[in-house]
Amino acid sequence: MTVRIGVIGTGAIGRDHARRINQVLGGATVVALSDVNRASAEAVKSDIAPDAAIFTTGEELISSPDVDAVLVTSWGATHEQYVLAAIAAGKPCFCEKPLATTADGAKRIVDAEVAHGKRLVQVGFMRRYDAGYVALKQFVDTKIGAPIMVHAAHRNPAVPEQYVTPMAIHDTMIHEIDVLRWLLDDDYISARVLFPRSAARSHAKLRDPQIVILETAKGTIIDVEIFVNCHYGYDIQCEVVGEDGVATLPEPMAIQTRLGAKLQNDILTDWKDRFIASYDVELQDFINAAAKGTAAGPNSWDGYVAAITSDACVAAQEAEGGAVAINLPTRSALYN
Repeated sequence: MTVRIGVIGTGAIGRDHARRINQVLGGATVVALSDVNRASAEAVKSDIAPDAAIFTTGEELISSPDVDAVLVTSWGATHEQYVLAAIAAGKPCFCEKPLATTADGAKRIVDAEVAHGKRLVQVGFMRRYDAGYVALKQFVDTKIGAPIMVHAAHRNPAVPEQYVTPMAIHDTMIHEIDVLRWLLDDDYISARVLFPRSAARSHAKLRDPQIVILETAKGTIIDVEIFVNCHYGYDIQCEVVGEDGVATLPEPMAIQTRLGAKLQNDILTDWKDRFIASYDVELQDFINAAAKGTAAGPNSWDGYVAAITSDACVAAQEAEGGAVAINLPTRSALYN
């Protein structure tokens, strides 16, 4: 069957996902669009999805009998209401991160999905679909023994002036929070945040860089460097130290040159280029599951845990090096 998809939010990521569905992937087509800026939806219809209907609200799109599944790529504060509406309608829903802007909001989604009795939600944690992380997980699971330590880094060349200290967790490290938990098949129990000397490009409302230290239930210690004004490029690093060996996330493929008396290779500067292939894989996974009336990949529970962990890390920023406990409720069997 061809899954008829409605896209709520036609900004940059929504537009790009609509392009993937209609021009790159198989088994689905965009039949409906909605955005608070109708001109944005009109542009996507004109350029990418000429047969799509435009709805005034996301709720109207979700309730349409012509829509089988929903993509929520709108402003983060609207995610909860649209995901809840999709669950109520019994329609598979792909939601870009965050699942909700608060842990309480994410819990409401979990509770609604559990009450429905079937998985319907996939959260857009695309790193689980990155070929490098998939290969790294295979080695962590089978080659290097029990993980003891993880050293990771998330570096951006620059961020806008309105970017402030808590955003380093909610907007940036959120991806490490999810992918490292998946990589280790483990849960976090505490968080600490340390601030080294601020870089010259930080400002009064942004302490940059920072180091987040997470402890897991199995005893693994994780340190994540977040440096959002590193200037030199977009750089994602991850090294897992096990009992028997060390496994490192592979670098993105780049041509090495010997030129002008220098040995060098380019470093990416845009996060979209670093993970572009993983977006294709994650959306195809969603389409394949939606054709069966369900969802795959990162689930509502993963989104809820990420929200709880993020809140703890922000609290740890304010605790000035003190440990903040991460307490997770009992996980429903729906997510086992």
